[in-house]
Amino acid sequence: MTHRQRRFGVGRSVLAFLAALGTLAGVALVGASPAAAAPAWTQLATGVQYRQFDINATAGRTHAHLLSVDLRDPRVRVELLYPGAVAARATVSGLATAQGALAGVNGDFFNITETQHPGVEATGASVGPAIAQGRALKGAVPDGQRFGPALPPGTSTEDVFGVGTDRRARLDDLALDGSVRTPEGRLPLGGLNQYALPVGSVGAFTSDWGGMSRVRATCGTDTNRAAPCSTDTYEVTVRGGQVVATSDTPGGGPIAVGTTEVVGREAGAQQLRHLSVGSAVTVQHRLVAASAWIPYRFALGGYPVLDDGLPLPGLDDTVSAVRTAVGIADGGRRLYLLALDGAVAYRTGLTIAEVADTMRTLGSVDAFSLDGGGSTTMAARMPGTSSVAAVNHPSGGVERPVPNGIGVFSRG
Repeated sequence: MTHRQRRFGVGRSVLAFLAALGTLAGVALVGASPAAAAPAWTQLATGVQYRQFDINATAGRTHAHLLSVDLRDPRVRVELLYPGAVAARATVSGLATAQGALAGVNGDFFNITETQHPGVEATGASVGPAIAQGRALKGAVPDGQRFGPALPPGTSTEDVFGVGTDRRARLDDLALDGSVRTPEGRLPLGGLNQYALPVGSVGAFTSDWGGMSRVRATCGTDTNRAAPCSTDTYEVTVRGGQVVATSDTPGGGPIAVGTTEVVGREAGAQQLRHLSVGSAVTVQHRLVAASAWIPYRFALGGYPVLDDGLPLPGLDDTVSAVRTAVGIADGGRRLYLLALDGAVAYRTGLTIAEVADTMRTLGSVDAFSLDGGGSTTMAARMPGTSSVAAVNHPSGGVERPVPNGIGVFSRG
């Protein structure tokens, strides 16, 4: 039994029983039922196909866009789309173009606004962990600091969708494991390139963070994103294994490669104040998977909605919205990337429960919800065109800049 089966109480025997009863999704994919001709696939490249179709859901008919990605084909791969810094944003089509991707969808929820903290700028950084090309970019913020709809029971900001070095996709949890070693002892690391640090902790910011201010990391609490910013903060700059500068407040601006800014709040700040310029400090960090021993090539945050063929318990079935999701099939060898239209004519959307049902109907065994609403975007380079462009109709008529996404690459 896998980690996720233990966590959510889903077993293959239960799945087999429900399958035997003929339990299928509660939504109808128009034109995709056995009694009707399925919408035709458009071949974008070897192993990558695209189609669109309507879904009859609770709130009415909505229009969906789907990418099928065959990871068994060695010419196909998926990677993290991101603008080169954690605290930065760009459109999906722009990210795909810059990185040479054939197609992609938007990714994790992110720090989109800071109306509760006057004078503090939103960082644009994502909520959950992120790995790009095998390198850990960031850890997960505390659950109470996340943006987006309420998490389903049993899930957390550490949940990820990722693809391992074995080219298999899976759902997992990624927890930060790190420390700051000082002459007085070892301090546990509470964050890595995160827009929010746990109360009383210390966090590391590297060149992957970008040039945004690090003040936001000391605002809010583990349970209340809107709580005031801490008044007890401290920052030390570490380079070459020693402290080269200190400050009472977190700074901003680009961080040089090889330099780490260590930010503390409350108890963490008090511990950092024992350090002075010249103090020996070593900062170590890694992301540790809960269930997979295969290293991840890439991963990003969101939350699971389908586990081992069954929807997670407690999924919301009342609020319909524009959604983005990714599904896993064929033992992690096939992906289904789903994005809905945000145009007025097809804006009814799906509930999260309907997202799980839709992904299962499409053939997914596991599925993961990504950011939706105005962020929902699918972009692709369609046959006969020379550039990547949005193929769905994003809410508001234009693509929203996002911190990351799933990029589909093909050499065929």
